[in-house]
Amino acid sequence: MAVAPAEVAHIILFVGSFYVENFGCRATQADGAAIERQLTDSGLARAGTAAEAEVVVLNTCTVTSSADQDARAAIRRIHRNNPAARILVTGCYAQRAPEEIAAIEGVSIVIGNSHKHRLAEIAISSGFVSLHSILSTTDTSSEFVASVSATLKPVHRAQVVVEDIFAHTALMAAPVFDSDNEKTRPNLKVQDGCNNRCSFCVIPFVRGRSRSLPLGEVLSNVDQLVANGYQELVLSGINLGKWGRDLRTGSEVNAAVRSLRFTDLLRAVLERTSVPLLRISSVEAMDWSDELIEMMAGTTRIARHAHVPLQSGSDRILRLMHRRYRPWHYEDRIRRIHEAMPTAAIGADVMVGFPGETDEDFEQTRAFIERLPFTYLHVFTYSSRPGTPSAEMPNQVPVQKARERNRILREVAARKKHEFQQQFVGDTLRALTLTQISNGRTEALTDNYQKLWIAGELPANRMLTARIHSVEGEALVGEVRD
Repeated sequence: MAVAPAEVAHIILFVGSFYVENFGCRATQADGAAIERQLTDSGLARAGTAAEAEVVVLNTCTVTSSADQDARAAIRRIHRNNPAARILVTGCYAQRAPEEIAAIEGVSIVIGNSHKHRLAEIAISSGFVSLHSILSTTDTSSEFVASVSATLKPVHRAQVVVEDIFAHTALMAAPVFDSDNEKTRPNLKVQDGCNNRCSFCVIPFVRGRSRSLPLGEVLSNVDQLVANGYQELVLSGINLGKWGRDLRTGSEVNAAVRSLRFTDLLRAVLERTSVPLLRISSVEAMDWSDELIEMMAGTTRIARHAHVPLQSGSDRILRLMHRRYRPWHYEDRIRRIHEAMPTAAIGADVMVGFPGETDEDFEQTRAFIERLPFTYLHVFTYSSRPGTPSAEMPNQVPVQKARERNRILREVAARKKHEFQQQFVGDTLRALTLTQISNGRTEALTDNYQKLWIAGELPANRMLTARIHSVEGEALVGEVRD
């Protein structure tokens, strides 16, 4: 009896163990959760560690050279500790440099972002996953078993499954949880890809065009998470503010056809689900419309937290970066957010050491940050990415100079954060308890994105109001208000 390869996944249960290790951003973490769902649906079981797994999936990042190094180090570590494991590498690094990864000892197969949504299917059909048992069939003859096994030859060298990312439109979505706080704050990716072409960024070339999770699927996911009792949900994406631009509403008949907007998504979630608290991850300055700001300020169900990537406060450097805003536009958006929500956490990504960044350019960035109401910063040192325009630019900044600029901005950020936190001593804040308990205190996260230690050992995933009585290190300290 001959069996077509396409039928194999439907009639075979692969019993084994897998472990997924994720690197990088929230979108990558969400992809990892979707991969786990694929593998468990295929009959594999999660292993506790990579050392215990038959199959190890590395879901990689490539935003910096250090991210690539971390992935290579992990491959070598896993192969050393578990030589029998079959290592599958996927994600952004796999999309950008598949042959480079395939050459590393221990790697069995490389699957790019172009095919990540079919990872389990490819692993099974290629023979990457071992055949352990045959179920759900009436034909168990040796001839049948032999015909199926013939389609699943063991992999003896690294295979590569990668195609042009711009030819693919699939979007994987599955809730992902903070590894340290698995009982709280699920993260739902609702958008992937990016249509911008910042001169330093490789992400559009490894994740493709911007695409959105349809509204119905978003609402269904939110409903499921709410039904499971979660109090806070984080919406994330590669370019989250562009959610909906590839979707349409209305019809040609009523001439009301238009692209959806991010505010349409937020309004629908607020009106059609009962999620207690919605937190928005990073949104570009161009997408902080007055409507979005007013919507956030007008409800207690959206967290008082705005993350607005900056990169540089120098107009000249922003132009070299091909960023789509100018400093004065960015400043207007930040001040508008602050005026509408004075207690909101406002954060930014900032890059130092971009090619051609002079001392004057850096000073403009430092002064720009000083005068704006930021409460935290993510400061990065420029990392050249192969294939990006900035990699070929002249006047590359010496590493030591870039590191010194990084240190200066981190000090500015630490001072601003401390000043922001001090204003809440004596006040009350809403917070969600997490799972960490230490020295008789429970860690929580406030509505406005501050770590909070609360007196007493409290259950996770509890929304409460706490009175703040001090600041300890980088955290607030308080107690539950009666």
